[in-house]
Amino acid sequence: LPLEEHYRFHEFHSPALEEADFENKPMVLLVGHSQSFILLLYVFSISRYLLEQDFPGMRIGPEPTTDSFIAVMYGDSEGNVPGNALVVDPKKPFRKLSRFGNAFLNRFMCSQLPNQVLKSISIIDSPGILSGEKQRISRGYDFCQVLQWFAERVDRIILLFDAHKLDISDEFSEAIKSFRGQDDKIRVVLNKADQVDTQQLMRVYGALMWSLGKVINTPEVLRVYIGSFWAHPLRNTENRRLFEAEAQDLFKDIQSLPQKAAVRKLNDLIKRARLAKVHAYIISYLKKEMPSVFGKENKKKELISRLPEIYIQLQREYHISAGDFPEVNKMQELLETCDFTKFHSLKPKLIEAVDNMLANKIASLMSLISQEESNMPTEMVHGGAFDGTMAGPFGHGYGEGVKEGADEDEWVVAKDKPAYDEIFYTLSPINGKISGISAKKEMVTSKLPNSVLGKIWKLADCDGDGMLDDEEFALAKHLIKIKLDGYELPGTLPSHLVPPSHRKPLQTAE
Repeated sequence: LPLEEHYRFHEFHSPALEEADFENKPMVLLVGHSQSFILLLYVFSISRYLLEQDFPGMRIGPEPTTDSFIAVMYGDSEGNVPGNALVVDPKKPFRKLSRFGNAFLNRFMCSQLPNQVLKSISIIDSPGILSGEKQRISRGYDFCQVLQWFAERVDRIILLFDAHKLDISDEFSEAIKSFRGQDDKIRVVLNKADQVDTQQLMRVYGALMWSLGKVINTPEVLRVYIGSFWAHPLRNTENRRLFEAEAQDLFKDIQSLPQKAAVRKLNDLIKRARLAKVHAYIISYLKKEMPSVFGKENKKKELISRLPEIYIQLQREYHISAGDFPEVNKMQELLETCDFTKFHSLKPKLIEAVDNMLANKIASLMSLISQEESNMPTEMVHGGAFDGTMAGPFGHGYGEGVKEGADEDEWVVAKDKPAYDEIFYTLSPINGKISGISAKKEMVTSKLPNSVLGKIWKLADCDGDGMLDDEEFALAKHLIKIKLDGYELPGTLPSHLVPPSHRKPLQTAE
C-alpha cells in the first residue's frame, strides 16, 4: 500500500484494497449476451438455475430496463440494497465502485436471500452484452472498466454462450479483452446445447473456439462446459450423458472455490504487487527524464511516444518480465492528463519492502493457509442445483459403467454370462480354468491397448493364481465392455462385481 500510494498506483490501475476484499466470500461473475424475447434473460436464467429460486430484483422479459449489475448474496431475509447505499457499506467489498458515478450506481444493486448456495459463494450478474444496433446506445458509464474491476476481485469468470447464438459482438469482444491478466479465472459455458444435434454441436463448438481464439490471446485452450444449464426438458437427448458429465465438472469447479479462496486472494495480491513495482519503475523513470525548467511539455510528449522503448529499457535494467507491464496504449492515454513534474523519484526502501514480502512473507502465508486447510473440514458449495447431482439415482454416473448393479442382489455379470460361457469353453479350459495365453487370444480381439487389458486382467484374476475360471473370465469380458462403452475402470474391484464363488462368507458371531 505505501508503494501504491507513493506512485499514484490507484489513479492508473486499481483502487486500494480494503478489509472486505480479503474477508468476503468467493464471487462468481457471469457475463453473457442480452437475449431475445424467446430466450428471456440468459444470465438471470443461469443464476436461477444454480440457486433454484427467484431472487429479489430478478426480472425476466425482453424489456431493455434490465441493464443492471446484481450482486446476489446471502441474507437472513429477502431484500434489495440499491447501489448508492451498497457502496457505503464497509462490510461489503463494493465501496470503491463509487468512482463510476450515479450512472452506474443506479444500475447496481445487491439482492439478498437465505439460499444455501449463497452461504458459500456470491454471484455477480452482469447486464446482457449488447449486439447489433443496441451497441450504439450509451450505458452512461464505462462498462468494460466495471467488468475489469470485478474481474480483479472475483474467483471465477463465466462467459455464457448459446449453442445457436455464437456471435461475439464488438461489446462482448471488448468485455473479454477487459479480463486481460485474469485468464486463469475464465471458464466458458456453451448453454442450450440440447437444441442442436450432435453434428451441429461439433460445428458450433469448433466455431466458438475459433472465435474465442481471436479475442483471448493465450496459448492455453479455455475450458468449455457443454450442456443445458436451465431447468427445461432436453429437446435432444442423444448427448444426455455428455451434458451430465459436463454439468458435474462445472459444479465441481464452482464447489471448490471456497476451499481455494485464500490462495486465490494471495495470488491476486502477488500479481498486484508485481504490477505496483513495475508502475513505480515507470513513474520514477519519467520523473528522472523531465527537465527542471524549460521544455517540459515537449519532453512529456516525447516520453509518452517513447513508452514502448522505455518498457524494453526497464525490462533489461531491472530484469522484469514483459508480462508484468501494463498495456502500453492504456498507459499512454492515462499519462496524457498527468503532470510529470509531480511524480516521485525512485525510493529503494519501498521497492525492497515489496521484494521482501514476495520473497519471504508470501511463503509464510502459504504455509499458514496449508495448515489452516488441513485442520478444517473441506468447505464445499451446497444447496440449489449442486445438491441435485450429489446423491440418489439421478447423480452423475449412478447405475452406469462400473456402478451398474451396485444396488442389486444378483451379480450384474450374470445376465450376460451364458454368452461369455460359450466363448470360455471354446478356449479349452483345464480343470475349469484357462491360462493367461488362452485368455489373451480372446481379450486382444477387443483392440484395447495392452496397458488397459493388463489392468482388466489384474482386476478379473480375483484369486491371483494367473488363471481365470468361468466367472473370472465373464468378469473380464464385462470390464472390457465397460471400457468399450466409454467408462473408466476402477482402481480396485468393487464388492458388487466380485464373482459369487470368490466372495468371502459372512462371519457369524458364536
